[in-house]
Amino acid sequence: MASYHLSVKTIKRSAGRSATAAAAYRVGERIECQREGRVHDYTRKQGIEETFILAPKDAPDWAQDRSRLWNEVEASETRRNSVTAREWELALPSEISAEARSQITRDFAQELVSRYGVAVDVAIHAPHREGDQRNHHAHVLTSTRKLEPDGFTAKTRVLDSAKTGSVEIEQMRGLWAELQNRALERAGEVERVDHRSLEAQREAALERGDQLSAEELDRDPELKLGPAANSMERRAKVMAERQGREYVPVTERGAVVHAARQARMAFREMRERVELARDTYGAEREAGQGRVSAGLAALRAATSRERGPHASDDIRERLAQITGRDGADRDAPERGGQSEEEPRRSAQERLREALDKDRGASQDAGKEEGEKPSIRERLDDVLNKSRERLEIKDEPEKDREVESEKEIDREVDRDRGLSH
Repeated sequence: MASYHLSVKTIKRSAGRSATAAAAYRVGERIECQREGRVHDYTRKQGIEETFILAPKDAPDWAQDRSRLWNEVEASETRRNSVTAREWELALPSEISAEARSQITRDFAQELVSRYGVAVDVAIHAPHREGDQRNHHAHVLTSTRKLEPDGFTAKTRVLDSAKTGSVEIEQMRGLWAELQNRALERAGEVERVDHRSLEAQREAALERGDQLSAEELDRDPELKLGPAANSMERRAKVMAERQGREYVPVTERGAVVHAARQARMAFREMRERVELARDTYGAEREAGQGRVSAGLAALRAATSRERGPHASDDIRERLAQITGRDGADRDAPERGGQSEEEPRRSAQERLREALDKDRGASQDAGKEEGEKPSIRERLDDVLNKSRERLEIKDEPEKDREVESEKEIDREVDRDRGLSH
């Protein structure tokens, strides 16, 4: 399913990094750094799908020359601990086409140019050949100074300030979520992403009465693997796939993350089945079916999601066992007895008779204090519950979100996380 990721990092000299090296690595090119006297050659780098540069309308022509652009960036900074560039790391939806991924990345980059007046260098990367093949992502490298006709001028202090920086980044996070959701909608996908924190999403779910979503969001952010553990787990997954066995995490962090993701998948599966059963029951009731027939249809719909084309036969067999039918009755059609439809009707009739008998016994005996409700009452109570009343009692193991909301000033020498 579609997932959200946007992180912001800085390229700073105090960490031994340079804008020329960062740009060369992300776009897979050769750039000679005039300030350092070094050549950064990454022309052998693979997995780069598209690169482009965006700049303000009145920017000088040399802004489209990548080597000149980032050497000018380095020249405009004179301090030994200067922050020379800023990187916006974006996860791209695998559910949309390559053209759509390119377009929403370009739209985001153009907003950075228009909003802050900076130069923007974009590299769109394909998933790593040994990693998750849904991991399309983009690296958007920007200058930290405005680019005007005479070159780089004032710093973009609005992003550097402690008071305004977080606000600006949050607004850009919201824009990135909006761009993805529009693209997902155009592609006919039902999935959507959300840039808000888990707590904010949970509060919103409670406000609209969606208890199931609130339960799913009641968890801690997912533990971050880190580059070393991520590399080890990626190799373990590839090896498991080659050997045809189930993947088993090889690090403690990997085990925690894997367990949390499995629990979250199980919870979503359970939620989908509950919603499918409820919707099917409602549709059957509106079509004039009785409660028992509608309940059986809801049961079929919920279980058929994993049992495949033979689910209905399996359900009939289990219902026959519940209502007292034996193997001889099921074999009757082969002996010229009942037709295939007759055993199904018989099973439903037997279940209905059992429910009616249970209700009659309860009415004759009277209800004593603390007595358990009848089968029919319990069935009615479950099938007639509204969305707001449905609850999942077995909570999954808590998991953590892969990325923190704002990952600023992270000191790394090479692409990590989404990059390769």
